[in-house]
Amino acid sequence: MRIDVVTLFPDFMRQCAAVGVVGRAQQRELFQVETWNPRDFATDNYRTVDGRTCGGGPGMVMLIEPLRAALRAVREAAPEPVHVVYLSPQGARLTQDRVMSLAKLPRLALLCGRYEGVDERLLAHEVDEELSIGDYVLSGGELGAAVIIDAVGRLQDGALNDAQSAQQDSFSDGLLDCPHYTKPVHDALGDVPAVLLSGDHAAIRRWRLKQSLGRTWLRRPDLLARRSLDAESAALLEEFRRDYLRHHEAAVADRGN
Repeated sequence: MRIDVVTLFPDFMRQCAAVGVVGRAQQRELFQVETWNPRDFATDNYRTVDGRTCGGGPGMVMLIEPLRAALRAVREAAPEPVHVVYLSPQGARLTQDRVMSLAKLPRLALLCGRYEGVDERLLAHEVDEELSIGDYVLSGGELGAAVIIDAVGRLQDGALNDAQSAQQDSFSDGLLDCPHYTKPVHDALGDVPAVLLSGDHAAIRRWRLKQSLGRTWLRRPDLLARRSLDAESAALLEEFRRDYLRHHEAAVADRGN
């Protein structure tokens, strides 16, 4: 897969994409990230990429022509069709399902706005989709683009040392991930749950599913509301709820003594 990023800060984007899982994926030639600076496509001596907003008001708006020329160069750089995404707080919320869909595309272009944003006419004619990483405003689209690069890059075949890591991530099956533990088994902060040391793979699978269901119920009940539970999952969730309420009531009683 190839991702092209149109940004005023190409060095920052290259640095973000050069580390960790995504960096290793590029070294293995499983994944490619290229950057394009709109200033390189400006036609005046000052390499201008922004102008005052029509109608008055604070802030500047990114110009059509440098961005249009940059996107034209992106499309001409490789033969595969390009899906263009504009990073914007007004876009649809990025989800793991959308990440998995994007990861299957041969090419993706990420358009990073700055200032007050991008001229609406360019968005209407050159952009396929707007995405947001959350309900807040950043100084530009670069951090959102870095999030997409990491989320999409780690799903490329061979990017992770163990492919099951991605399958067990939070949101991959509509639930939050279960708790994880490592050595030492015994510590002042607590012990590793005995079931994880039992070697009983069926019991471990059941415990992890129960914990995943329970965490989702506690932290993201909206995810459970959209998910249909089979008989085993429903029973495990009910078991978790009983355990949680019993422990909670006991803790409240202890504090009252």
